[in-house]
Amino acid sequence: MASPARLTRATPARHLLRSTFRPQTPKTRPYHSYETPQPSPYPPTESAILSSALSHVPNHGFTTESLRLGARDAGYLDASTNLFPRGAFDLVQYHLVTRRLALKDAVQFPEKLGVGAKVRCLALERLRANREVIHRWQEALALMAQPTYIPASIAELARLADEIWFLAGDTSVDTSWYTKRASLSAVYSAAEVFMTQDQSSDFKDTERFLDSRLEDLKAVGTAVGSVGEWVEFTGHSFVNLARSKGVRI
Repeated sequence: MASPARLTRATPARHLLRSTFRPQTPKTRPYHSYETPQPSPYPPTESAILSSALSHVPNHGFTTESLRLGARDAGYLDASTNLFPRGAFDLVQYHLVTRRLALKDAVQFPEKLGVGAKVRCLALERLRANREVIHRWQEALALMAQPTYIPASIAELARLADEIWFLAGDTSVDTSWYTKRASLSAVYSAAEVFMTQDQSSDFKDTERFLDSRLEDLKAVGTAVGSVGEWVEFTGHSFVNLARSKGVRI
C-alpha cells in the first residue's frame, strides 16, 4: 500500500479499481490547481452532444433517445451517437463528472468554517445538483449497477469523495486519508439512494439523512486507528456501496 504522503490527486481511482472510464486527466497534469484551469475531460463534439442530451433527461431519462435528441440540438446527425459506445451510461457518467468538477465553483465558504462543515456543504451541494434528474436517477443507478459499468461507477464515486475532502481543505497524510474517503463514499452513495425516495419539501429529509450519516462518519474516524482496521472498514464500506448500486453480494 502506498504511503499517504506520496499520493497524488489521481491516486484514489488507481487504488480502487481500474475501469473503462473514458474521460481522463492528462498524465502531464495529475494534480489539482486553481491557478491553471483544468482542461475539459471531453472533446468538444462529445461535450456538446452530452450537454444538450442532459436537458432531455427530465423528459426522456438516461436513454439513447436523450442522446439522439442531444445530437440534433447540437447540430449533429443522429448517427453521431455512435461516438458513445456505452450508450446511456456515457450520459450518466457525463453528469457525474461534470457535476463533480463544478463543485469547486459552486460553494463559497464563510471564514473559519471547519473542514467537517465544509465537507457537509460540498456533499449537500453535490446532492442538490441531482434535483432536475432525481425522478430519473433510479434509471441511472440501474445502469451503474450493470457489471460492465460497476468499476467505472465506483471509481468516479471515489473521485468525488477525494474532491470533496480536497476542497474542504483536508491535509491529512496518515491512514485517515483512506478512511475518510472510503467512509464518505459510502455516506454519499447512501444519501443519493435515499434522495430518490424523498418526498419532503426541498429534500429536507435527505439533508437530515446526510447529517446523520456524517455524524456516523465522525465516529468511524475516531474509532479506526490502524491500517488493519482501515482494511476491514473499507471492505465493509464497499460491500455496502456495491449493494446500493444493485450488486447482490
